[in-house]
Amino acid sequence: MTDAHPLDRRALIAGSAFLTATLGTPAASAIPLRDFSFQDGHWTVHHRKLRQRLAGSADWYSFTGTTTAGPLMGGLAGYEDNVLNDPTGPYRAEGLRRFDPGTGLWSIWWWDERFPEIDPPVTGRFEKGVGTFFGDSMLDGKPVRVRYIWDMPVAGVPRWQQAFSPDREASWETNWIMEFRR
Repeated sequence: MTDAHPLDRRALIAGSAFLTATLGTPAASAIPLRDFSFQDGHWTVHHRKLRQRLAGSADWYSFTGTTTAGPLMGGLAGYEDNVLNDPTGPYRAEGLRRFDPGTGLWSIWWWDERFPEIDPPVTGRFEKGVGTFFGDSMLDGKPVRVRYIWDMPVAGVPRWQQAFSPDREASWETNWIMEFRR
């Protein structure tokens, strides 16, 4: 249950009905995710990040954080407000998502207080209970392909993973994993 105003919940239900009518019901899977309503509310987050990205590193570090997430625009958009207790220095970050009913695709933007610019969006959808999103960005002045995956391999524990590809999706390196717990 979220802390949303009752009108927001009714709008979210109406938006969910619209999305179901537009996109159809997802295929059955063990723990299917559908759009982003699974993330609504307050979470404690366990982060694992590679110390160096696209450098052949296998050295991960872990830290905690919190996330508050919820719907906007009657469920056609959503937000994440994140506090990350990164050992390199704590910071806040935001995620903003927007659904395009015309294409059936979500766009996700990410930015944090350490940098003045907003990352280019990743775009994608949920299929068979897994959300996959792609975009283009830069790392150390070089172009990279970005992939986000949302899934839930353990009941009640959504997981987000970020991977980069330096070679036009021929290979991927997962560099950040977030697990959300109530």
